Amino acid sequence: MAGELFVPSLTDTDLGGADSDFVIVEWSDSGDSGYEWIAPLHVHHSDDEAWYVLEGTLRFRIADEVFEAGANSAALAPKGTPHSYGNAAEGTTARYLLVMTPRIQALVRALHEPGARDYPAIFRAHDSELLS
Repeated sequence: MAGELFVPSLTDTDLGGADSDFVIVEWSDSGDSGYEWIAPLHVHHSDDEAWYVLEGTLRFRIADEVFEAGANSAALAPKGTPHSYGNAAEGTTARYLLVMTPRIQALVRALHEPGARDYPAIFRAHDSELLS
């Protein structure tokens, strides 16, 4: 059996993985980057993606709607739906759970590889598309 069945904390590890239908990770953003969006506008053609806010406030653009989600709220970007998200409160940490597919996790890892430059091609290789 691949992957963990129990993790005492998601702070430094993921639950699920390449052999699972989904992956859950805990991420945070300090609100100090100066960028409006953590992830630019993009679409996953075959994969849903969801967030659960633990603390702070995230801003979402999902399809044509822009909204903020505070602690204990959740958002879903269904497959085929353009979306982006960011920390809504500059200088304030947002902590959240991200529920994604292994393909989206592979996309995120590829985007953060040293020397990664051709972001549109990386998105295409993971059945996704960078829109901005």
